[in-house]
Amino acid sequence: MKRLVYFALALVLAGACKQGSLMKPTTKRVVLTGIDGSRKPGDDFFTYANGIWYDTARILPSQTGVGSYSFMNYPQRLRLQGILDSVSAGTNPAGSIEQKVGDFYASGMDLAAINKRGYDPIKPVLARIDALTDVASLLTLVTDEQKTGNGSIIGFSVGPDNKQSSINIAQFSQTGIGLPERDYYFKADSSTRTIQKAYKNYLASLFQLTGTEATVAQKNAAVAFDIEKQLATAHRSNIGLRDVKANYNKLAVASLASRYPTLQWTTLLSHLGLQVDSINVRQPAYYDKLDSLLNAVAIQDWKVYVKARTLNNYSTFLSQPFVDASFAYAKILTGQAVKQTRAEEMTQSVDRSLGQALAQLYVKKYFPENAKKRMTVLVENLEKAFEARINKLDWMSDSTKTKAKEKLAAFTEKIGYPDKWRDYSKVTVKRDAYFENRLSVIKNEYLYNLAKVGQPVDRTEWHTTPPTVTAYNNPPLNEIVFPAGILQSPYFDLYADDALNYGGIGMVIGHEITHSFDDQGAQFDKVGNVTNWWTKADYAKFKAKTQQVIDQYNRFVVLDSVHVKGALTVGENTADIAGVAIAYDAFKLTEQGKDTTKLDGFTPDQRFFISVARIWRVKTRDEFLRMYVNTNPHSPAKWRVNGPLMNFTPFYNAFNVQPGDKMYKPEQERITVW
Repeated sequence: MKRLVYFALALVLAGACKQGSLMKPTTKRVVLTGIDGSRKPGDDFFTYANGIWYDTARILPSQTGVGSYSFMNYPQRLRLQGILDSVSAGTNPAGSIEQKVGDFYASGMDLAAINKRGYDPIKPVLARIDALTDVASLLTLVTDEQKTGNGSIIGFSVGPDNKQSSINIAQFSQTGIGLPERDYYFKADSSTRTIQKAYKNYLASLFQLTGTEATVAQKNAAVAFDIEKQLATAHRSNIGLRDVKANYNKLAVASLASRYPTLQWTTLLSHLGLQVDSINVRQPAYYDKLDSLLNAVAIQDWKVYVKARTLNNYSTFLSQPFVDASFAYAKILTGQAVKQTRAEEMTQSVDRSLGQALAQLYVKKYFPENAKKRMTVLVENLEKAFEARINKLDWMSDSTKTKAKEKLAAFTEKIGYPDKWRDYSKVTVKRDAYFENRLSVIKNEYLYNLAKVGQPVDRTEWHTTPPTVTAYNNPPLNEIVFPAGILQSPYFDLYADDALNYGGIGMVIGHEITHSFDDQGAQFDKVGNVTNWWTKADYAKFKAKTQQVIDQYNRFVVLDSVHVKGALTVGENTADIAGVAIAYDAFKLTEQGKDTTKLDGFTPDQRFFISVARIWRVKTRDEFLRMYVNTNPHSPAKWRVNGPLMNFTPFYNAFNVQPGDKMYKPEQERITVW
């Protein structure tokens, strides 16, 4: 979610009233402008509320989109860049967070030094690949490189055991491909063919940059692509990856040797540093395929493949020609016209590498301390509204309602930033060693995660950096998280009336609460274990309702013949539909929500719904949007507005939506899940 924003949340909430009102403006207020009165609200509410902005908004050449939601992270990066410019120019105590983030940033900004090294930093890895002689040596290299972020055929991670969510387990997932997801290898439409060609050209360019003759480089790219395509045949689709139970396959290590004789799991796990008796193989079919390919594909071809993965993984750590080659491919994939500035690239790198160190500097400058307390009150109001909706459900039995309310009551809410910051004391950062700095961070992250295996889950841990404009629900921990980055306009505003704030951050809170009760979240109990807390009849009714969501969103057209993927986006769509309803219910408890006094010519209810539309004010490049529909579990912005609202009767009442309007649905066809 994106937008330039003020971070005065502490002041913002200064007038909060006891009934859940966010604030009472004193001197100024947000004035609604830009509404396209020539359009009927009931035909296309997204365009009614955002059309004037949309028609005039310009996407910067270095960006793939503009507006709110994730695109607000662009102005956020400018803030972070300002911090980094400042600390990198100063003299900071050795080992301090200022020294580490400042020197990391400075090392990446020293293009002269980086370009002088060319691809020297990875020559030892490439030489080691050239020396491979058999599958055993290949697997040793693969596991060693996994520790420095050079992943290829093994997808290792650590997370809560879905059947015992208080303990972390080693997890192995499908991997091994370079295109966004499996279907990109098999579709034959012109858009996908263009992307396939660009990807092969990219791989060939990487080989040429290491001195390989052009014809050989193209052959190498074809070999690597062919192996990736064979691996992709065993990949689950993004829709299949949503199946919680299918992606949990806890296997005893002792049993792996018979199923995967070539992978040599005992040795492989030992090389990774794992001493465990069981692991979760999330997609066993992938490892079945990999095990057979290790014998079927010649070692010479595996060497080409691993070299291609290595060059791709490290391309943005190296000299400018490698960075340029990476961007040439990204340009075709996303439509981004020009590269980001080096400063923006490095700001992102610091955020991803030393994110909680940089976040401490960000929070001190932009996030008021009492904001966390104020947001806690708002979250509590939305939770109360959700509980009231549970009580009123006519399709759920009392026994399941009791379980649902127990789960709701067990929520953990994280707001603003962590109570405990990450320790980066083991990360070595030097001002003149960018590549080594990157590897030091990656190695530290690997060891950090490795140490979790078999240990109790740290329920204080955050999985995003606080400046990021996002929010998330984590079902295994039964938690909802709202970083400092999202607590700004258009989601939350200093001078906004309750209608705008409840339609903004209130809708986001309702959305995240609902994720604990969407098609995936509903399979986790109050402590985060995958267990059945439903009656059989209630769960059947719930599945029928989510199927209605899938069917409805499948009909929404994004571009020409491209439709929303209902099965991929069902969780987010369910959360959007319920999120609006929960936020509206909470809004109706406030003084303004009970009133009918107009502001700027709009009733309180109308302002609430306009705010819902404003928080999804997004414009993207068509190329990016095509990739987004194929890979992202969220619907495009327009359908995050129109989809929920066409199912919500108070919206019809607020804007007098009538039969014949394009968004109109008969009341019996309006979907209510929660």
